[in-house]
Amino acid sequence: MTTVPASSSSSPRPPRVAIVGAGPAGLMAAEVLAAAGAQVDVFDAMPSAGRKFLLAGKGGLNLTHSEPLDAFVTRYGGRQREAADWLAAFGPQALRDWAAGLGVPTFVGSSGRVFPQEMKAAPLLRAWLHRLRAAGVRLHMRHRWQPVLPALPAPGAPLALRFDTPTGEHAVAPDALLLALGGASWPRLGSDGRWAAPLSQAGVPVAPLQPANCGFDVGWSAHLAERHAGAPLKGVALRFADAQGQRFERKGECVLTATGLEGSLVYAASAALRDMISSTGQAALVLDLLPDRAEDDLARALARGRGARSLANHLREQAGLHGAKAALLREGTDAATWAALAASPVALAARIKAVPITLREPRPVDEAISTAGGVRLEGLDGHLRWQADPRIAFAGEMLDWEAPTGGYLLTACFATGRVAAAGLCHTLHLDVASALRTAR
Repeated sequence: MTTVPASSSSSPRPPRVAIVGAGPAGLMAAEVLAAAGAQVDVFDAMPSAGRKFLLAGKGGLNLTHSEPLDAFVTRYGGRQREAADWLAAFGPQALRDWAAGLGVPTFVGSSGRVFPQEMKAAPLLRAWLHRLRAAGVRLHMRHRWQPVLPALPAPGAPLALRFDTPTGEHAVAPDALLLALGGASWPRLGSDGRWAAPLSQAGVPVAPLQPANCGFDVGWSAHLAERHAGAPLKGVALRFADAQGQRFERKGECVLTATGLEGSLVYAASAALRDMISSTGQAALVLDLLPDRAEDDLARALARGRGARSLANHLREQAGLHGAKAALLREGTDAATWAALAASPVALAARIKAVPITLREPRPVDEAISTAGGVRLEGLDGHLRWQADPRIAFAGEMLDWEAPTGGYLLTACFATGRVAAAGLCHTLHLDVASALRTAR
């Protein structure tokens, strides 16, 4: 077992900070702490830094969103108050300015989402890692933290970390520790959630990890699953009311899967739908297959005589319904019910405008885009330091918050890394203000 040695210099050595997790939150924390004068070591189990960040940018990195900050903050649900504080420290415009400082200009897309001009994550990450190394940050890849019980020391006891590496066990004794281990989604990229139980046993309050921005199982008929799995449902609207009577209605796109539904429209509602299933065992919603068409107009069109044409052709000609949408319209009806609908243009129009769907359960957490649950903010101070020991801070997706896709997840991960690093600067008596000015 190798151990990082103490400095042999007679001059006061800089405080040493270990950061576990080389995603956006951990790297942002490293930048701030290095700018404040700390010796920063970043450890990650993966062969390279930012694996999930790179995957997120595979189809175009959605870095943040351009909507006004007061609307932006509402995307964090029950954590709006805390998110407002994080974003006050490092919000969407600050993130865009920071990216520009790395030579990566951004632009606002038609949806209001913000992307790097090259639409890629790799150039930004390369420039960032180069700047971090130039600032003295040391990155240690293929170092898997062993949260051996007790995963964290008793308050006031020396910090001691152990890592499994390709060359054997590696021990580290830092002055402060920042954990940015991610949630439990995409475990093959390093976020496997295995930290939850050891931290809980060490006294850190942890909420159970759950899927967020996830798909749901419905239990389609064999015909629908076999014929239409993977088909996009474009230009539909999703509506439901949650247990508190709060209504959700939004237009967008989703995907019909072999087991249920997924896609951006479903992800936007996934927190409420997941919580409904948790409390009642299921979640009932309706899909409007033609949200841009009024129900009475649709009924008049369907009332036009179809002659010898089949109902399928009539729906295609008068309503533009075919393929997966037409199949979904009939799903869950028996022959008698379908015959009655076919005979009544009014009833058929009403069903097109509100196809009932019952969700049974969310897809597993390792299939989700992100995770809900994690280290409870109630056990941390305003700088995301553990109240029991301010030498230890937490950042990123491992915290108990969630947000929809659209740039909100990444923005908060960057922001929490910055807030947690500022907290450790206070603990270590480093110049926080100077560090925050430099790391921008």
